[in-house]
Amino acid sequence: MEEYLFWKVAEFLIVKKEYRILQVSQNQGEMWLEKTENKHTQVVRLLQYNLDWSNWLQRDIMLIADNGERIRKKFAKGELKVLNLYFSAYPPVDDYEFRLAEPYLSENGKVTVESILVERSNAEEALGKLENRFDDQLSIEFAEQHSGEAIESIQKNALFSAVERAKEEQSVFQYGKPFFTYIFIAIQVLMFLVLEAAGGSTDTSTLIKFGAKFNPLILEGEWWRFFTPIIIHIGLLHLFMNTLALYYLGTMVERLYGNFRFLFIYIVAGFSGVLASFLYSPNLSAGASGAIFGCFGALLYFGVAKPRLFWRTLGLNILVVLGINLAFGFTIPGIDNAGHIGGLFGGFISAGIFHLPKKRRPLLQTAFLAVAVAAIFFSLQYGFSGKADLVDERSILVLAQNHVQAEEYQQAYDLLSQYGKTEQLSSESLFMLSFTEIKLGRLEEAKSNLLKVIEMKPDFHEAYYNLALIFFDEKNLDLARIYAKKAVELNPGKESYKKTLEQINYYLEEAA
Repeated sequence: MEEYLFWKVAEFLIVKKEYRILQVSQNQGEMWLEKTENKHTQVVRLLQYNLDWSNWLQRDIMLIADNGERIRKKFAKGELKVLNLYFSAYPPVDDYEFRLAEPYLSENGKVTVESILVERSNAEEALGKLENRFDDQLSIEFAEQHSGEAIESIQKNALFSAVERAKEEQSVFQYGKPFFTYIFIAIQVLMFLVLEAAGGSTDTSTLIKFGAKFNPLILEGEWWRFFTPIIIHIGLLHLFMNTLALYYLGTMVERLYGNFRFLFIYIVAGFSGVLASFLYSPNLSAGASGAIFGCFGALLYFGVAKPRLFWRTLGLNILVVLGINLAFGFTIPGIDNAGHIGGLFGGFISAGIFHLPKKRRPLLQTAFLAVAVAAIFFSLQYGFSGKADLVDERSILVLAQNHVQAEEYQQAYDLLSQYGKTEQLSSESLFMLSFTEIKLGRLEEAKSNLLKVIEMKPDFHEAYYNLALIFFDEKNLDLARIYAKKAVELNPGKESYKKTLEQINYYLEEAA
């Protein structure tokens, strides 16, 4: 009878109440079940055992509380309520009722163990408490004996249901085999090698040449820079960290959503990350971080769509890792946190557009699509409207340097002079402007700007040297010597400065 009642209750909890098996003893006389989403009874422990003394009962309840504490930490629960069911032919021989009268609290007060003894003389009453607790009927036949075949049938039904439900849940994480994740890893590693061969993955001009996010060029119409930064990385550490993150998160998302859903999520999230960076960060940037945060976003959408399964499998770990990454972004300078948050949003939205594999929610999916299209449209419109502050002086200076390296002096001059009409140029930008003026033969303008440079930054030795060259070219040797001498004083190790000063002194001596 006790074995029948044990398995009948187990079947009721597993099949009807959808509890999941945490563990089963080797002889199948003890079983732990969990359903953490049940507020009143998150864990049920069933034990078929012939009780003898109440002291053993007390020690067992204390052990249950200890095990409950481990389960509570595993599922990150603030409190845990354990229902402890004993199935015994007879009650203990000594006084035991007081041990079951009140729930037992763990030492820290976070685990509550409520125990019920089901024995022959009180079976109907005890199981009635169980029915009231779960507000459902157990449908138990109270007979003195039950055949082994009947008990085995109940046992098989309970265990089979548990296994099938576990397989069904596990199949959610096996929808697709990783393919595009490895493709993106290979592409970004290959691109890194190309960058290194072309001038270095940390070289600004090389990064711009190969498609890094650079606002001035995006504003000039190079729209592909919304996508190309996804496969470009700045330095070996950047590549290593993003490749490692992509390997773990990408494979998880691709298994969960399937290959082509993952491809869509990854590209849209990468684009969203670059778009957010375009709007909120004028700095040059690159990397797969936005797309990787999109994988976080897709997992968060899974958490919204399947909250129970999410919290039981991924929830806490994903949220902790995401929180740490966002915290790094807000506290460590140089990290493009706008791109990270944009990618997170893009991953969540793009996952919502497709929803989960083999599932359809047309209205919800249409709403997500409408939000995505509207967000992209208005973001681009705002970005290209001229109202957003998308370009800073550093970006202008970098672009001007690239024009100078390509000997496009007029373009560099136009860029700097145009920016100087709206913003006050720094000493570095004024120096670059004067350099383009020298190359274009606008020497008077160059002299004026170089004098402003040394007024703003008296130790700017290159400015003194260029002034010396201009005055030397104009045959004003006295002023040329003054500025050349100052350049040598500020940077005595520069051989070109010394040679120019020697040449000026030679001409002065010849003139004397």
